Amino acid sequence: MTRERRRIPVTLESVDTKVFASALDWPGWSRGGRTEQLALEALVAQAARYAAVASRAGQDFPVDLTLDDLDVVERVVGDGSTSFGVPGRVTEADLRPVTSAQANRLADILQTAWDTLGDVVAAAPAELRKGPRGGGRDRDKVEAHVEDAERSYARSIGLRPARDASMAEVRADVMTTFRLGTDGSPLPGGTWPLRYAARRFTWHVLDHAWEIKDKSDPEA
Repeated sequence: MTRERRRIPVTLESVDTKVFASALDWPGWSRGGRTEQLALEALVAQAARYAAVASRAGQDFPVDLTLDDLDVVERVVGDGSTSFGVPGRVTEADLRPVTSAQANRLADILQTAWDTLGDVVAAAPAELRKGPRGGGRDRDKVEAHVEDAERSYARSIGLRPARDASMAEVRADVMTTFRLGTDGSPLPGGTWPLRYAARRFTWHVLDHAWEIKDKSDPEA
């Protein structure tokens, strides 16, 4: 007898022209589209790429996913961040308590995202393929953007990185914060709950890692 596969809970964050679909239990697996259907299709299309990250983090990620495997459990109204292309809204599901084991899992996935970005940067040419009008950042500027964003994100989880702190130091402090279980409320001194912070940090890292990888081939 074949055991029925458990469906993957997903939230949708929407404005008039943009929708983000995010898998609740898989931080960083968030994709956007112009409609709910397109966002969900984009999420499924990116599953294989995300699976490599999950596997590297020691997680058992489902294979051969289809739209039928997704279960939309919450919809939230987006804001300016959503319109700009960022999954920026905290959901009710993000306010669930996080055990120590769950916190360590979230931290492991974020660490793997950082490792993935590092590998992609190391393999990429300094100059990336540009858009049709010559727009777009090169490798080092994309990496610098990710790091600058994380210094800002750190304040949203209650950290106050010194101006001269290295990125390794900032990320070590983020890891320490992530590995603490919480009751689901915003992290002390910050505004983001842990589950949302994990999604935002990891999505941003992977989104730009994949951007660099996709633009590394000038013939693509």
